[in-house]
Amino acid sequence: MFRKEPPMADGKIVYSTDPSPEKPKPAAKKAPAAKVQQTVYVERDRKGRGGKTVTVISGLPHDPATKEKLLKQFKTLCGAGGTLKEGNLEIQGDHRDKLIEKLKELGYQVKQKGG
Repeated sequence: MFRKEPPMADGKIVYSTDPSPEKPKPAAKKAPAAKVQQTVYVERDRKGRGGKTVTVISGLPHDPATKEKLLKQFKTLCGAGGTLKEGNLEIQGDHRDKLIEKLKELGYQVKQKGG
């Protein structure tokens, strides 16, 4: 039979009544990627939408709140509805040219997918 080592043998605290235990160090925040380094893709899609055309913008390196603000700008620009699905912006209708131009104005590197 082998002997069990005491719980503190590895240096980890098992239980403490100290009101100020060691706090874990916060992870270093990752700097947001520059707009120029990220490639944003704009494509026209009709699959699974009953034949309706939507313009899909993918690859935006932002949090959902910022994407919502961009979506509002794009919907106003195109005069169409839209939504945020799975991290991609979807604008109703074929508005690729307008959106590519606007994204380039905002400083993004843009590529068009599809024909």
